[in-house]
Amino acid sequence: MDALDAIKERHSTRSFKPDPIPKDVLEKIVEAGRLAATARNEQPWAFVVITNRGGLKKIGETTDHGKFIAEAAACIAVLCKDTKYYLEDGSAATENMLVAAAALGVQSCWVAGDKKLYAPAICQFLGAPPNFRLVSLVALGYKNETRPGALKRSMEYLLHWEKF
Repeated sequence: MDALDAIKERHSTRSFKPDPIPKDVLEKIVEAGRLAATARNEQPWAFVVITNRGGLKKIGETTDHGKFIAEAAACIAVLCKDTKYYLEDGSAATENMLVAAAALGVQSCWVAGDKKLYAPAICQFLGAPPNFRLVSLVALGYKNETRPGALKRSMEYLLHWEKF
């Protein structure tokens, strides 16, 4: 699947089959995050892949709107060194992984990390160094539901040329 098709096909999924995701597929998804755009080429990120049921359950219980992580096949925690542009860099890495997952036939859902009260607890649970911040959690799995993605606003509504 090409990049534009993957972007069009990708949508948030919160219900997953119990099927595991092969390690090589997870590595390809993380590789897409590693290759993201980054301010000043700082590449402040680190990625923690969680696949064990106990870890997924703990992370799901710790979040406020990510309880479904407990049922996902995997979760990737996107952590970044606390640099000037950590949030932008980590968000770019997260989006790359969402698109890569779609291209590989894996569904995903971005769960907020930064600015959430639970972020320090998840960093501690994952053993992150104190200078790292949780940017996002990416729940991954094979879809357990068949539903279309959310409708998007039309280009006519949001595209402006030269001025708003």
